Amino acid sequence: MSDDPDAEPEPLTDVDGSSEFEFDVAQTVLGEHESEAATDGSASDPADDAGSDDPAEEGLFDDLLAGDPIFVSKEVLRPSYTPRDLPHRNEQINKMATILVSALRGDTPSNILIYGKTGTGKTASAKYVSQELERTSQKYEVPCDVEYINCEVTDTQYRVLAQLANQFNDQNRDAIAAQLDDLESLRDRAEADPTVLAESDFDVSSIDDVDDRIEELEADRDDIEEVPMTGWPTDRVYNVFFDAVDYRERVVVIMLDEIDKLVEKSGDDTLYNLSRMNSDLENSRVSIIGISNDLKFTDLLDPRVRSSLGEEEIVFPPYDATQLQDILEHRSEEAFEPDALSDDVIPLCAAFAAQEHGDARRALDLLRTAGELAERDQVEQIEGDHVRKAQEKIELDRVVEVVRTLPMQSKLVLYAIILLEKRGVAAINTGEVYNVYDQLCTEIDADPLTQRRVTDLISELDMLGIVNAVVVSKGRYGRTKEINLSVPREETEAVLTSDSRLGEIEGTQPYVQSRFDG
Repeated sequence: MSDDPDAEPEPLTDVDGSSEFEFDVAQTVLGEHESEAATDGSASDPADDAGSDDPAEEGLFDDLLAGDPIFVSKEVLRPSYTPRDLPHRNEQINKMATILVSALRGDTPSNILIYGKTGTGKTASAKYVSQELERTSQKYEVPCDVEYINCEVTDTQYRVLAQLANQFNDQNRDAIAAQLDDLESLRDRAEADPTVLAESDFDVSSIDDVDDRIEELEADRDDIEEVPMTGWPTDRVYNVFFDAVDYRERVVVIMLDEIDKLVEKSGDDTLYNLSRMNSDLENSRVSIIGISNDLKFTDLLDPRVRSSLGEEEIVFPPYDATQLQDILEHRSEEAFEPDALSDDVIPLCAAFAAQEHGDARRALDLLRTAGELAERDQVEQIEGDHVRKAQEKIELDRVVEVVRTLPMQSKLVLYAIILLEKRGVAAINTGEVYNVYDQLCTEIDADPLTQRRVTDLISELDMLGIVNAVVVSKGRYGRTKEINLSVPREETEAVLTSDSRLGEIEGTQPYVQSRFDG
């Protein structure tokens, strides 16, 4: 990125590795083949070239692999990675462990609700504690299982219960298979020496008892039902889930990530059922860990659900820039080759992410993307310029995803703003947006909303960071919003017109009423 504020911005497509670069590599390889063919004085048969097995022959990817690697492991920079060390989260981790330790004593832990903004370490900390809980339970031979559900993906009561039922049934099948192996081995040994029956862990006194137990387990295995992801009554899914959980003695911890998404879409029935099932279980006990970005999440819950949850709350505050640097330094030791980072890379990533409410996930994405851009440049070290380009790329990717998933009415409002900007209208006001929006609705045969509702949609686009809408006073003419785009116009328009309905009106020239500013 140039330091000159008047300089033309670099094309964002170059950041991601342009088609021109790939073409140059291909041309180089093809040119080498053509010159070799000319030296031989013979024409090369494309079919023969395609089937060449000479390991010494230069291929398309050889030039790209020629440089020294920058990464040791990209995976440690991805959100799915759970590190062994989580800087600046010891207080929250210890509080979780203090609550969950009762599971290792065979008791039911309190339910836990974890709050914090995106990228504050909530999920990573909860997964780390859960892994430690399962590891310690094996050490002390206390049956304890943790199941993780991402409610942004699994966002209905049916899907949550179906996924949990199938996960627990898979565990039950494995447990039955292990017991069957042990019983069959015991029967074989008992046929030679019946005294081994008394020394076994099974409550059997004869080979007939062993056979009966094998028969029972095989019947249990055959009775296990796989729950389809759609099609059953919810009551039936719940019953299969309940039986799967209660099949054997254990403490079960169910981790519901993005729990607010589940409640917003499907209500609080899932939480109500999960939080009250302990009173009916005979063999197992269930505890819930809910993870939410919304600090007011419990306001969405029915008072009965809040009461039955009886939760303990843990809040994860945002990281500051210094803490983000610590996190990046820890991860970079595992992620990169020595000396792969220039001195300004980590502070710059931390500074950018600190502006995004202390988002560690954003900081790690920036560092990984900067490394990928350096790889494409075939350099040995990541520089600050790679971080700046990574910031541009990630922001553009975010805008593309947000715009792509907007409802159609919001897309029409945004497209109206873009068309007004293209016509050179400065300080666009709400009335102008509505007039163009109304014309677009006519073009695609959509029912227009009221101007008040369109004003609300403009406010929503402002909250998403796609437009900037400022309320200004026009004196005796009242107040209005002055609106302008906050995102790249061409890229945003391309995303909008990729929608089949808006693509039909691409290139339209709406009528813009002359403005009287006097």
